[in-house]
Amino acid sequence: MSRVLLLNRRDGDVEASVCKVDESRLPEGDVLLDVWYSGLNYKDALAITGRGKIIRGAWPFVPGIDLAGKVRASDSEAYKPGDLVIGTGWGLGESHWGGYAEVQRVDAAKLLPLPKGMSLEKAMLTGTAGLTAMLAVMELEAHGVEAGKGEVLVTGASGGVGSFATGLLHEAGYRVAASTGSPDAHDWLGRLGAARIIEREALAAGAARPLDSGEWLGAVDVVGGKTLEALLSRLKRHGTAVACGLAGGHALHTTVFPFILRGVRLIGVDTNTCPVPMRRQAWERLTRWLTDDLAGHLLADTIGLDDLPSYSERLLSGEIRGRLLVDVRK
Repeated sequence: MSRVLLLNRRDGDVEASVCKVDESRLPEGDVLLDVWYSGLNYKDALAITGRGKIIRGAWPFVPGIDLAGKVRASDSEAYKPGDLVIGTGWGLGESHWGGYAEVQRVDAAKLLPLPKGMSLEKAMLTGTAGLTAMLAVMELEAHGVEAGKGEVLVTGASGGVGSFATGLLHEAGYRVAASTGSPDAHDWLGRLGAARIIEREALAAGAARPLDSGEWLGAVDVVGGKTLEALLSRLKRHGTAVACGLAGGHALHTTVFPFILRGVRLIGVDTNTCPVPMRRQAWERLTRWLTDDLAGHLLADTIGLDDLPSYSERLLSGEIRGRLLVDVRK
């Protein structure tokens, strides 16, 4: 039997409960895992509360887009019993049962070996949020945003992706401006490496004009909507914005002027289907850049399966800053 967080849909509402399921009910897959850790991401919280159309698999469903654990049995040549592995993306927790289970069956193609030098615990402190942030930093580098040449903006900086991006950019030598709507997070963001704080309201109204004064060389945007509209109008010439979230809305109303008059670039990050070579590179860099000190600042709390519904509400209401580690055995 495996203890899981199971979602059921009743009369249009989503109900979450912790229960035990027989391992015969686990989905198909060539690797059987003892799951040790997962994480609580924004997408997970939307699934658990039913506020977003995240689940694409059959109901009832086990969410959790991240998992890390030890291989118990394997029909794949890629892994053998005892191997430590991580899984993020590729439909985990969306179309395929995910990480909120003590035991899970997963396709080997959805897994990676645990990077050398990283623990299972730190891997799930990182999770999709940290992987997204690392990919965003890599995109800024690939598009000519050099450390020391100008300030880089991070929106939604007190959340999981935003806080990771703030810390990783600082580790990479960038000067970081962190935008947040949480006044009590200012000192904490400074400890992560933010050189200055920008209040969320300064961007939330959208662009004041199609082209405003150029302020930032690059940006990692977790918010979307009017915030993304505003920052695009205020990027410097040949600046790059990386979009990787929609906490502020999915619609984008802008003009072509930043793109054709300043050569601004808007790049997207899709962590779910990120190609394996790039994924491996990102994890390798995370192993080097995620210091114990940075990890300590980023960890908001360690919770268990029973805590997931209440913490999902808190996460969506903006009460949580940093990352939530889920110990599925807790």
